Amino acid sequence: MASFGLGGLNAASRRKSVQSRNAAVERRNLITVCRFSVKTLIDRSCFETIDDSSPEFNNFAAILEQILSHRLKGQISWFGYESPRSFWDYIKVACRKVSHNCICSIENMENVSSSRAKGRAWIRVALMEKHLSEYISTALRDFKTTRRFYEDGAIVMGEEANMLAGMLLGLNAIDFSFCLKGEGLDGNYPAVIDYTPYLKFTQSSDSISSDEEELRTLGSTGSESSSPENIGPPFFMDDNSWYNKCKRVDQKYHLTLEQKGYLEELVRLREAKLAESITQNKLLRQKIESMDVAHKMEKEQLEYIIVELQDQLKSFHSLDQLSADVSLSQTSLDPSHSQDGDGKQDGLNLLSEGKEDTPSLLGLCGSLTSVASYKSLTSLKSSEYLASPTTEMTSPGLTPS
Repeated sequence: MASFGLGGLNAASRRKSVQSRNAAVERRNLITVCRFSVKTLIDRSCFETIDDSSPEFNNFAAILEQILSHRLKGQISWFGYESPRSFWDYIKVACRKVSHNCICSIENMENVSSSRAKGRAWIRVALMEKHLSEYISTALRDFKTTRRFYEDGAIVMGEEANMLAGMLLGLNAIDFSFCLKGEGLDGNYPAVIDYTPYLKFTQSSDSISSDEEELRTLGSTGSESSSPENIGPPFFMDDNSWYNKCKRVDQKYHLTLEQKGYLEELVRLREAKLAESITQNKLLRQKIESMDVAHKMEKEQLEYIIVELQDQLKSFHSLDQLSADVSLSQTSLDPSHSQDGDGKQDGLNLLSEGKEDTPSLLGLCGSLTSVASYKSLTSLKSSEYLASPTTEMTSPGLTPS
């Protein structure tokens, strides 16, 4: 009985050690293949755009889905049964604290109904937003929520989680383009990882020689199809062959040519617009210069008119002064004959009644409001053509009969 109990303990310990080893190997495999997948995505993005049709992306999405689903706890129903759940149930709770998150928009998507499909849509949206590393880091910092959703030994619960967030940071340099209505969002089938692009088997020289000897032995007894050239393993053939590399370089060359043609056409259009702008600038300069010349001429004309108006205003002032002098001279002559004003007035009246005004007299006197009248008046006064009072008194026509 003692030996049986000891054997049972040994078996239980072996089983536990095997389980822990398997869990460690599983975590290490997923983290390693995820690192390879990120590197292949970065390399492929140098040659072409990453979208849903890219096998590197499909493999990466499957790897990330497996990592986030590793040892994920099931949901306990009312009857005590454990139903499987998707990693989206954990992401939508743990990533609520991310600023400007896409959780609500993915929840409201009409064409995505299952939880697994929403999780796949979240991976694509986070990659296009370049926030996938930020989402994962925020979720891992919420240790209470992580422990509530995952069992012990999960990748997100161990040290590998920090490595995962650091690896995903390099994907921010890639511009992704996805269609959120494609077949990749189908949540009815689990994601399967393709390990073949990351496997490379290398044999030593001894193993190659032994294989060749064995193949020769088989070839001596078998048919021609069993020769080493036909059934030998393709040691140096993989997806990264020289043909694929040349094809990628050729695609990149054609893409560069197309971009070069586009840039040349863009430069030509810019040069045409620049030449047109230069011509319009010259026309505007000429128009401005002609307007400046016209403005200067108008300014000179206005200045000349102002000077002329000022001269006329001065002449008007001098005429007003002359008129005032004439009126003063007339008033100075009238008081000297005030003693016989009545007789003189009667005589003048008689003279005016007996003799009409002649044109020569009107021209001689003129109007006092004109410059010519003032000049004639002054000339008459200076030449003493005006009749003196004594002459008027001694005139025979004015003496009483």
